[in-house]
Amino acid sequence: MAGTKALLTLENFINGKFVPCNSYIDSYDPSTGDVYCRVPNSGKEEIDAAVEAARAAFPGWSARSPQERSQVLHRLADLLEQSLEELAQAESRDQGKTITLARTMDIPRSVQNFRFFASSILHHTSECTQMDHMGCLHYTVRAPVGIGVPPGVVNIVFGTGPRVGEALVSHPEVPLISFTGSQPTAERITQLSAPHCKKLSLELGGKNPAIIFEDANLEECIPTTVKSSFANQGEICLCTSRIFVQKSIYSEFLEKFVEATRMWKVGIPSDPSASMGALISKAHLEKVRSYIKKAQMEGAQILCGEGVDTLNLPRRNQAGYFMLPTVITDIKDESCCMKEEIFGPVTCVVPFDSEEEVIQRANSIKYGLAATVWSSNVGRIHRVAKKLQSGLVWTNCWLIRELNLPFGGMKSSGVGREGAKDSYEFFTEIKTITIKH
Repeated sequence: MAGTKALLTLENFINGKFVPCNSYIDSYDPSTGDVYCRVPNSGKEEIDAAVEAARAAFPGWSARSPQERSQVLHRLADLLEQSLEELAQAESRDQGKTITLARTMDIPRSVQNFRFFASSILHHTSECTQMDHMGCLHYTVRAPVGIGVPPGVVNIVFGTGPRVGEALVSHPEVPLISFTGSQPTAERITQLSAPHCKKLSLELGGKNPAIIFEDANLEECIPTTVKSSFANQGEICLCTSRIFVQKSIYSEFLEKFVEATRMWKVGIPSDPSASMGALISKAHLEKVRSYIKKAQMEGAQILCGEGVDTLNLPRRNQAGYFMLPTVITDIKDESCCMKEEIFGPVTCVVPFDSEEEVIQRANSIKYGLAATVWSSNVGRIHRVAKKLQSGLVWTNCWLIRELNLPFGGMKSSGVGREGAKDSYEFFTEIKTITIKH
């Protein structure tokens, strides 16, 4: 990084060095609306340099033993841990999330991921079969597809999707693409990569349901569902945005849920008592607000949040991209607010009668990333979880992850899975070798 005290200027990281760019894009502090940083506006030239650096680094890095690469990942985890506060401050300022969330979840989770895969790499075994009647032995080996931290192993190139993104995914020397983002962008990536038959892992959007049965423990369910709806301003692909509540407890749930939502404090990211910070950009804030206006035009009720309650912020932050957590009711399943990913602090609460009905309604949209089920009936939990078209189902909890197990979505929520075994298979090519003796 380089720059002045007044304005931070980022540089691309290619072949182990920070490299300036010919043009830059303004990046805004979501909590103030002010430009705080300049980001490279890279294109094909920078991508070509990064790919060439990666190709040159690949033979040496891929030849290192799993033990050596494991040590490198552990060292990266150590460095992240040592810089936790600095990284948390940077993440909070860049994204608008609370410093508390960055400190307790984002950076520690990054450390955990490096340590997990540093250990995981040491414990994979290959397959072997015998064909005695043919005098042959077959076994498999794994060959790495991509790279991992000497110069050229990791390259970071900033820029916009149409410029730098398209140059990267269409580059003939990039054999594999792992992408997290929106479905329209994934469609474009698929089009550009198809002529090269690239391997794709796509973690896309969600419109995640919470199903709350009448025998749910509301003392646990309500605070967890508030968190699953509004954590990180609702800007988590796994956030709950459709809440189905059995009719017999609907009124009680709604009253308590709105009360708990109003306690979910929106504040500047540095406020340790804030539960929620600012949304990522002005354009995104306007998009989220537009969904609330559409709901109102359809006759839905806004019980709390945007346009109903007052948001108090310091003068310096009044131009920031803040909004209150918002609860919508009296809305039809056909509404865009019940079918499209809003990716903000907005959730819809609707009643249901039967188990069969709610499963059908939960499955009625194109997404299938995550779901939560709240019930004290173990048999019902297993039945419903099995029938939901969702890559992940949490029961009586939310966002508890086990990195050994697969992570990913069904339908328009993505292609492929992440996890110890799944990531190992995706980021390597398998080769079968036959030895005749």
